[in-house]
Amino acid sequence: MFLTVALILLAILGYLAQTTGLCMVRGVNEAQNGKPLFLMAILLSGSFAWLGAIVSYFSGIAMSPFAFNASVFSVVGGLLFGMGAAFNNGCGVSTISKLARGQFAMIATVTGWFLGWIAFAVLTPILSTTQLDITPEFQNIGLALVSLIVVLCIYRMDRVNRRLWLVMMVIGVMASLVFLYEPKWTPSGLLKDVSLGVWYGDASLWPSAERFLLIGSLLIGMFSAAIHKKSFEVELVGMRGATKHLFAGVLMGIGAVLASGGNDTQLLLALPAFSPAGLLSVISMLLGIYIGRRVVLLIQ
Repeated sequence: MFLTVALILLAILGYLAQTTGLCMVRGVNEAQNGKPLFLMAILLSGSFAWLGAIVSYFSGIAMSPFAFNASVFSVVGGLLFGMGAAFNNGCGVSTISKLARGQFAMIATVTGWFLGWIAFAVLTPILSTTQLDITPEFQNIGLALVSLIVVLCIYRMDRVNRRLWLVMMVIGVMASLVFLYEPKWTPSGLLKDVSLGVWYGDASLWPSAERFLLIGSLLIGMFSAAIHKKSFEVELVGMRGATKHLFAGVLMGIGAVLASGGNDTQLLLALPAFSPAGLLSVISMLLGIYIGRRVVLLIQ
């Protein structure tokens, strides 16, 4: 039953992510152009994760803690991931959504992610940081206060921004519910465990079949949205473009290893947990995207 619910939630999440154009790179670009609301909606999308805690309490499903101390790896990893996302012109989630609407260049990006994870998989035990003992009560009260502020802000927005923010909050809630069932359901989490399984040759490290089903459901939702909105179009890529996206993917993969997760994990799991490592990683990702976009403009 729980698997069925998770599959449905991820299909809806994928549909909404595709239709809203969920992407941190886009958010940074719009913020630079004087329109910060899209980026703010992304950063606050996990504000209603406390609803997941309520479901956890009544269902008896334990929530996995994800609050860790910050380290230099959070900064370096975030910067590399952000720069890679800028070169790719898409973050982790938007890479998958672009692939679902026919942009084959994203295959090179995903391959780069995988190679980046494998190259640095051996460092995973070394990069482990100290887990913080933050009580669930503190987290949930803090999130409830943030949610109240978000609701008041949404109430004062115009119709277009109100709809955008409501969709982002719904995405955050659905993600938090799926995290109850599978804490490592995200695309970056799947690639991490696949790379660890390949590196160590240990079948026990390989992701379960259910996790592949979850990502498959996410893709189906994204693909359905692309078909419904008539945005699906096969776009092939040449060798030069594939090389660029492969390099971008490698940077994103290495950055995700160092930061203990891609932007999907940081935004939907680490930030709602008030993780210092997650906060520093997200700030570094934003800075990395800004630097990466500047580099792209200079090259052009």
